[in-house]
Amino acid sequence: MYKLFLTFALVVGVGISAFAQSSTDYKKGEFYIGYSNGQVDTGVDSGSSIKALLRDRANFNGFEAAGVYNVSRYVGLKADLSGTYNRTSFSVPVGSTPAQTLKFNTDNSLYNVLGGIQVKDNENHGRFKPFLHALVGVGIARTKVRDVSCTTSSVFNCADISDNNDKGLAGAFGGGIDLRLTDHVDFRLVQVDYNPIRFNGQTDNNVRFGIGLVFK
Repeated sequence: MYKLFLTFALVVGVGISAFAQSSTDYKKGEFYIGYSNGQVDTGVDSGSSIKALLRDRANFNGFEAAGVYNVSRYVGLKADLSGTYNRTSFSVPVGSTPAQTLKFNTDNSLYNVLGGIQVKDNENHGRFKPFLHALVGVGIARTKVRDVSCTTSSVFNCADISDNNDKGLAGAFGGGIDLRLTDHVDFRLVQVDYNPIRFNGQTDNNVRFGIGLVFK
């Protein structure tokens, strides 16, 4: 995945350089790099309250990189790559006579490879620059299991715990606000996206947050 990220950054960087601003009307391209936080749907429903909704999510941390080529003052074509990561420990009682304790750790990763449209006033010379985007593509989830500890019994077979990889249709629908620092650099104050991903016939209703720098 590291090679994929480097390739993505190189392609976007070359693209932006090739389409460097040729008019004083608006910026022709931009490149964003920043921190990404994913509130990932665990598939557990413990109730309808706000506290329960937050408990039903896992906290993932990582990066996001995106490149935009503006085809007009307000509309740009956007490519977006994000990767977020999480480690979780499990200790689960299985059975009752006597209870079997299953323990293991997981290294989890979630990637979004997306493309779509960004709407933003690229001629805006003001201090604050709001934007919206709608992106679709592929979500990739990977889980690596390690440190499995249990006693094999008729209730549960330890060998059933294994690594898992999934791919599915993904999207990111949201926006944010950039703060102008210089003519060529903005600071992304906040980005918030609804990030649904379809795995195995079910939709994970994730939320993605971002903060970082925009180069143009």
